[in-house]
Amino acid sequence: MPVRKGAPTPLHLGTGALCAALLLTGCARTPEPAPASPTRAPRPPAASAPASPSGPASASAAPGDARPVPASRIPGLGPATQARIPDGTSQALVVTGASADGNTATTVLYARNPAGRWDRAAGPWAAHNALKGWTHDHHAGDLRSPIGVFRLGDAGGRLPDPGARLPYDQDPGFAISGTGFLGEPLEGSFDHVIAIDYNRVPGRTPLDKERPLGQGKGGGVWIHVDHGGPTQACVSLDREDLRELLRALDPAREPVVVMGPGAELAR
Repeated sequence: MPVRKGAPTPLHLGTGALCAALLLTGCARTPEPAPASPTRAPRPPAASAPASPSGPASASAAPGDARPVPASRIPGLGPATQARIPDGTSQALVVTGASADGNTATTVLYARNPAGRWDRAAGPWAAHNALKGWTHDHHAGDLRSPIGVFRLGDAGGRLPDPGARLPYDQDPGFAISGTGFLGEPLEGSFDHVIAIDYNRVPGRTPLDKERPLGQGKGGGVWIHVDHGGPTQACVSLDREDLRELLRALDPAREPVVVMGPGAELAR
């Protein structure tokens, strides 16, 4: 199994997570009964994304909050969440869940310029997260995505590298079959993936199964190709959106993902 070296040291993560197919419980696991027909999360119009700050202050931190957001803070993130982004990071993928128990989200990539201002670099993109929403204390099998700030350092997939700057492991082990929670086919979901550094050893292929926090805390939490329904714990994006993200993420900028329901991220 290919192993990638030299990823950034682990970030102080929030709390638990699971998923990313074929590792433990996996996205390929036969789910519990759910609605009969598959649906895809609606794509938000570009105009609905948080505007990038253009001066000393920008849009408010959360709906109904009239206080200005400092130019050095990412729109939608509160001071506590923003403080968890490392000083050396200048790329942040923000995954904002619709609600604490919801399984759809909006994803935006932000980049910090030399003046310290965060500007929108790509998105917004529609996404799915785990079937039952989000958690601060993930355990394997709880069907919730982790809330927190996590490094992004390794990628891979069944298909060839689409131009990623992150280390990319092409491996037939990323093949998947079966059906998701809505009966939708899972085939192709791992054609491209980005490993989220929760309960994994950075610098290795996303297929690596070592779990530093123990197997009970889950693992294999990825950003992968959307299959039209909720995940076990991963975040999923439409294929072309994920390919765009893979080409945009630069390991020299120490990218992170900031993920959780909007109300939590605004803290």
